[in-house]
Amino acid sequence: MKKLIVNGAEQLYGEVSSGGAKNAAVAIIPATVLARGRCVLENVPDIHDTELLFSMLRAMGATVEKLSRTSAIIDTSTLTESTVPYELSKHMRASYYFIGSLLGRFGQACVSMPGGCNFGVRPIDQHIKGFELLGAEIRIENGLIYADTEGLQGAHIYFDQVSVGATINVMLAAVKASGMTVLENVAKEPHIVDLANFLNSMGADIRGAGTDVIKIRGVDVLHGTDYSIIPDQIEAGTYMAAVTATGGNVLVQNVIPKHMECITSKLEEMGAKVIVFDDAIRVIRTGKLRWTTVKTSPYPGFPTDMQAQVCVCMSLAKGTSRLTESVYETRFFGYCAELESMGANIKINGKTATVVGVEELYGATVFAHDLRAGAALVIAGLSAQGTTQVEDIHYVERGYEDLIGKLTALGADIRRVED
Repeated sequence: MKKLIVNGAEQLYGEVSSGGAKNAAVAIIPATVLARGRCVLENVPDIHDTELLFSMLRAMGATVEKLSRTSAIIDTSTLTESTVPYELSKHMRASYYFIGSLLGRFGQACVSMPGGCNFGVRPIDQHIKGFELLGAEIRIENGLIYADTEGLQGAHIYFDQVSVGATINVMLAAVKASGMTVLENVAKEPHIVDLANFLNSMGADIRGAGTDVIKIRGVDVLHGTDYSIIPDQIEAGTYMAAVTATGGNVLVQNVIPKHMECITSKLEEMGAKVIVFDDAIRVIRTGKLRWTTVKTSPYPGFPTDMQAQVCVCMSLAKGTSRLTESVYETRFFGYCAELESMGANIKINGKTATVVGVEELYGATVFAHDLRAGAALVIAGLSAQGTTQVEDIHYVERGYEDLIGKLTALGADIRRVED
């Protein structure tokens, strides 16, 4: 069993660079299926999830060549399969993006029901609604999703709730549908815009990404392209939260400051000093943290994927903070109990956690129940007195590129061990 050993109570100093956006990469890699040619991707995060997607593509007949740790050539002209191998896809929620891209390419798809992090039910009803309105037939049997169509047709689709996954998946299918598709009440996250830009560079006609309405005029052929994925908003935010919790002075490079505003404003409220540059952000924290109130919401609101990390900062802040989760209401239950075992004072009432700041956290053995919870527990360990063992770190390795190496370069005492 792999675990992280973190010796805390050390401030962080230096420079760190965020990698490519995980949430963009896991949509863009399946999107290469739509190109009958070669795509060269750069700034690909070197994480477990992207390697798993590359394995899925290879299993379906595509050629994937790694040019470096963060770049790859993907040639899907040899793709022959419209079924994603179950043993690969069952471990990863984002594998369902192959439904949209395979429908567009072959008119059929078979993918397992979503896997991945376990912090509550995340239904795919909005995905299915979108596919059916485009003219596909969807059925679910024995844990597998089957999609078939005799031809996708443009449609007007209003999502009942804002869903990043449904927006991406239906967009992937709609680029090859006949006529015009209008998607309303869509997600506006940066990785939605990045996917649209990638598809447009392949010859798609997508307008309005980043707003409430996306219009897609279907095309017959998409060609290969060269593309660089945007920096990771959540990875950068995680390092910003880490220095806010521990204290210190860190320059976070390879960021798009506009994407970070929702995170930056809350860390400043808590007492961190944030200096913004063209493509970097410096975070300095020397004094005591102050309480704040955070409510997660779709972009441009505070991201749910930063909820656990900011909760650690709240645990060390003077006063009583409130954290409300409006996206995945069960997300508290895994990591909050672990933080309490380290001395945090957290009370959960429905969708809201009340966090009373304590003077110190203390090292303990804790378990990472999902990707972002794991990152939060690492931050807690860095700021705690004594030694923290973070178990089940495979979740963390799914989404953070060289986390140990980057934190060590900032002065953290962290290492990975295997029992």
